[in-house]
Amino acid sequence: MRAGTLRSTAYDDVPYTRGGAVDRTEVGALVRSAVDGDAAAWKALVEGMSPLVWSVVRAHRLSDADGHEVYQTVWFRFAQHLGRLREPDKAGAWLASTARHECLKVLKGLTRLTLTDDPQVLDRASEERTPEQSLIDAEEEADRAERIRRLWQEFEELGERCRQLLRVLIASPPPSYLEVSAALGIAVGSIGPLRQRCLRRLRARMDARGTV
Repeated sequence: MRAGTLRSTAYDDVPYTRGGAVDRTEVGALVRSAVDGDAAAWKALVEGMSPLVWSVVRAHRLSDADGHEVYQTVWFRFAQHLGRLREPDKAGAWLASTARHECLKVLKGLTRLTLTDDPQVLDRASEERTPEQSLIDAEEEADRAERIRRLWQEFEELGERCRQLLRVLIASPPPSYLEVSAALGIAVGSIGPLRQRCLRRLRARMDARGTV
């Protein structure tokens, strides 16, 4: 079994919500069904848990090619170990931990870091509209893009730990603290307080510079 073919695009353009969400309480049952050869259960696992895998990849800021390679490797290894998972209900933590391990392995193998620009909101071709409506839409989109640009600018000024944590936490559906702990190596009891501190820092930076 495999995760399927991904469209050719930078992984930062892949939405955090990817495919249908899976109820965390159903993960164990889906794993057991997938072990028995249920293709629908496997598909539900891939679609529902992919946002978690992508959030870990994003948190480690891999290149497009490396990000897709890690994504495929994680699901390949998951398929290999599917029947040997001791706690099927904690498959999300297994995926997060494996994704983190694969990301760190890629980073360790790099001889140098390649800096990439932050994701930007790009203008897309729109449906035919009146000139007036097009102007209004363009102004609204420009304003929205500027606010998002400022938000990302302030976000990148946070410490590395805060950036990694917030990137993982904004995955949809949101990962459990156990999955976050496995993905980033942070103690479960420290995640909540650290999240609050990071958000307060981000809000303080935005307020100080008038970013709304």
